[in-house]
Amino acid sequence: MKKLFLLATIALLLVPFQNSKSQELKRLTLEEVLKLAEEQSPNALMAKNRFRASYWQYRTFKAEYRPSLTLTGTTPYYSTAFERVWNSQDNKWDYKSTNVLRNLGSLALSQNIGLTGGTISLNSDLTLENDFERDTRNYITVPVSIGLVQPLFRYNSLKWQKKTEPLKYSAAKQTYLSNIEAVHTQAVMNFFSLALAQSNKQIAEMNFANADTLYKIAQGRYELGTIAENELLELQLSWLNTETNRKEAEMNLRDREIRLKSFLGFNENVRLELILPTEIPPLQVEPNEVLELAKANNPTILNQELTVLTAQSAVAQAKAEKGLNANLIASYGTRDQDKDFNLAYSNSSQQQNIRMGISIPILDWGLGRGRYKMAQSNLELAQVTSDQALVDFEQNLILDVEQFNLQKAQVAVAAKSDTVAMRMYEVTKQRFLIGKIAILELNNADTKKDSNRRAFIQALQNYWNYYYNIRSLALYDFLNRKPLETEFEKLLE
Repeated sequence: MKKLFLLATIALLLVPFQNSKSQELKRLTLEEVLKLAEEQSPNALMAKNRFRASYWQYRTFKAEYRPSLTLTGTTPYYSTAFERVWNSQDNKWDYKSTNVLRNLGSLALSQNIGLTGGTISLNSDLTLENDFERDTRNYITVPVSIGLVQPLFRYNSLKWQKKTEPLKYSAAKQTYLSNIEAVHTQAVMNFFSLALAQSNKQIAEMNFANADTLYKIAQGRYELGTIAENELLELQLSWLNTETNRKEAEMNLRDREIRLKSFLGFNENVRLELILPTEIPPLQVEPNEVLELAKANNPTILNQELTVLTAQSAVAQAKAEKGLNANLIASYGTRDQDKDFNLAYSNSSQQQNIRMGISIPILDWGLGRGRYKMAQSNLELAQVTSDQALVDFEQNLILDVEQFNLQKAQVAVAAKSDTVAMRMYEVTKQRFLIGKIAILELNNADTKKDSNRRAFIQALQNYWNYYYNIRSLALYDFLNRKPLETEFEKLLE
């Protein structure tokens, strides 16, 4: 039984050891975390797929302005019925039994006309008709014909798409860049959240070690009668609290590590250890420069323009639909027919047709006028909303830039305070060890040491949060002095 118990104990001790050996430790800087987030985080992949959808929408729009070649056919088309046939001798319609098999094919080359909203096409048709009632075969051909379909006084969707679709695509590009900057901002938050948890864990371990040492020293002093019992109990309570804090710090560290691993797309076989960036670049930015860059690059501005343009398009459509609508359809070409396929194209004659259809609302109970007025109201609302959004955007941007420019000084103060608080704690600890000060002063110094260390990490996080925020607003790399760019073609692979 003793051997069995010993083996079980060894096995339990080896399991966590084996798990730790199987995990890959990655030590990452902030720059490396940002790069990984941009390449493999789920948020970055979602931004990539949203851009792809916008790209193919734009390609669909471009395709509408290019010629299209279409082959259509009906094979077979069999009919047994009575068909109405004009009797030219008796000047009347006759109904004759039919038993016909037809094979029809058509090749059409068509092109949309963006300026007018019409369509022009070049067509060629071939029909093979087998009449089983008369035991005949006939080829009916239209070697070539030109057709035109032209709406008159109607809403030209192609004209408005030519204005809106390129703007949508430009906004999609800028939105992708902005989304990547949002990924960077999220990466900064997760990075410093784990960095703070790591720091808290180190603080908790150090506090526990210090409290344990001080408690043991206090026990010896108490036995010698150099300190009172309440001071010994105070140190014992502090030691117990540091043990609790150490366990809480460990759990919090695991939670923050899991969140960052999930954000970066790592599995449970990876352990993360972060290297805190203690230095920041000496960067100050001009609000007017950021504002001008934002007006040129920010997708929010483009989307506001697009909203107004879409409302203008809706007004044009409502105006066109409340009045006269007409369609002009015309074609000109040649035709022929023969029992012999080789002769069906030899003696073609002209064929032409033209027709116009009109639609005029006479009594619609104000439906068309109501839609037009509603579209006008929506346009005015879009313009007012856009103007107000631009004002709010400019004001918030200037405040964000001013906040960023303050962060350099805040980090410097926090770094100095961290150093001073640590030194103060060491001095206070030494004075306590030689019996010069009471336990209350030592605890106060310990609290300041911990809070100033956390404040320094928070100041670093604030700096990088504000930096990537202004990058997102202006879509500009202020450290390297160049616009944010990406190879959009590679996103489509």
